[in-house]
Amino acid sequence: MLILYSVFFQEEFQLALLNSSNKKNLFTDRLFDLFDLKRNGVIEFGEFVRCLSIFHPRTPAADKISFAFRLYDLRRTGYIERDELKEMVVAFLQESDLSLPDDVVEAIVNKTIMEADLKGDGRIDQEEWKQLVGRYPSLIKNMTLPYLQEITVAFPNFLMRTQVHDSELVS
Repeated sequence: MLILYSVFFQEEFQLALLNSSNKKNLFTDRLFDLFDLKRNGVIEFGEFVRCLSIFHPRTPAADKISFAFRLYDLRRTGYIERDELKEMVVAFLQESDLSLPDDVVEAIVNKTIMEADLKGDGRIDQEEWKQLVGRYPSLIKNMTLPYLQEITVAFPNFLMRTQVHDSELVS
């Protein structure tokens, strides 16, 4: 059954995505944070539709790359730093019920930084991220939900067209 709320609280958002509101999940926390454009602790329907559109099959790859970068930029510094990358790798493993030794996790993080950090400053900026995704498009593979195409075909008015920029939504 599809239930449309006018607002989502963080626990409801997690329940909708994971079928559980008890389990701590870095990715649902980050998605909630990115969807909550007004930063008021709830995701209003307009915010939800606007942010969900990033996962539409016709959304330009550049928009998906930018959104994925913000997902990984945990502290909103404008960079994906080594500790943020490690935190995401560890979260991926935990949420997939996988366990790797610390040295293997370190090797993954080190290899990723080495591969992506073209400027050699120990962090990944947006341009470096864009180039990394260009070499490894699978990094944003999960940024497309094919069934959203079906929704917009069945309900063309569901598409949200607006001239309002994200910065205008933030209070």
